[in-house]
Amino acid sequence: MADQTPPFQTRPHSQIFAPSPSSSSSEARQWRPHAQRNLRNQWSKLNLLRQDWRSASDAGRSHATAIVNSYLSQKYMDGMEFGVLSDMPNIRRNAAYKLFMQQELNRGRLLKSYKDMVGILTDMVRICKSMRCYYIGTSNSPLAQFSFSSEDGNDSGDCGGIPVFQFCSIASFEKLALEITKMFILDLNVKRSLVVEFLSIYDEKVAEAMVLQWSDELYEGEFGDLATLNLYSAETHKLNPPSLSNCNSSTSNIQSKRQQDSIVLEVSLTTWLADVNIDKYRIEEIFGIAGEEMHVNFLETSA
Repeated sequence: MADQTPPFQTRPHSQIFAPSPSSSSSEARQWRPHAQRNLRNQWSKLNLLRQDWRSASDAGRSHATAIVNSYLSQKYMDGMEFGVLSDMPNIRRNAAYKLFMQQELNRGRLLKSYKDMVGILTDMVRICKSMRCYYIGTSNSPLAQFSFSSEDGNDSGDCGGIPVFQFCSIASFEKLALEITKMFILDLNVKRSLVVEFLSIYDEKVAEAMVLQWSDELYEGEFGDLATLNLYSAETHKLNPPSLSNCNSSTSNIQSKRQQDSIVLEVSLTTWLADVNIDKYRIEEIFGIAGEEMHVNFLETSA
């Protein structure tokens, strides 16, 4: 995927450890407890969201598997042996229609899981933008309240870049959260291509195929959500094609076929399971860094 300006801007930073403190000691003492509490809250939410993603992703793969199984059963219906039921009138047609209705049900469920995954990532984006702690009121007012947006153009929300706990500044925490979020966004885009494929497979003997294309909006408002994730340009009205992280190649002109080979579909299901753009070891490392700073043990409780 081509490098584009991220939808959630953070202030420039180039290192994990914070620069030398530039704020007064009294200002820092009043600012730091609020900033610490906010960071713990935001990272706890981020930890829960990665678990929500796993649940939604697992559900999506389960529904995709059911779609594939229903489709393949319909496709090979003519070669199936029905034993004593073979003499029943229209047994094959009725069985194929039943499988088609199951496929339709799981199409809706797969789309719901995909929509849930998009929502989870838009929440992650909001968290990346909610880590700073701003003063409320003028610079001469008592330092009693804090906000998530600045009333003072000179307030950067990071108390001059001082360490919030021991070593890391707000910008450092933002950088780590953004690294995690970008992994999930890249993986969502790959999964979207698979959703388009799974939603488009039909046995033409049973029903007319509704072939989706990559450029189609899969649910109402999807393109607005994807714009928040920097996967859709409102100016060009184009979607970013899926790609692998640290790889310049991408898949474009995606169009699903009406019929798919069983091996191809199995590869697609395996690709979904693999989370090809998510480095799980790096994510655990990042949560370990953040947790050590905050004295919080971030555990992913979902399998």
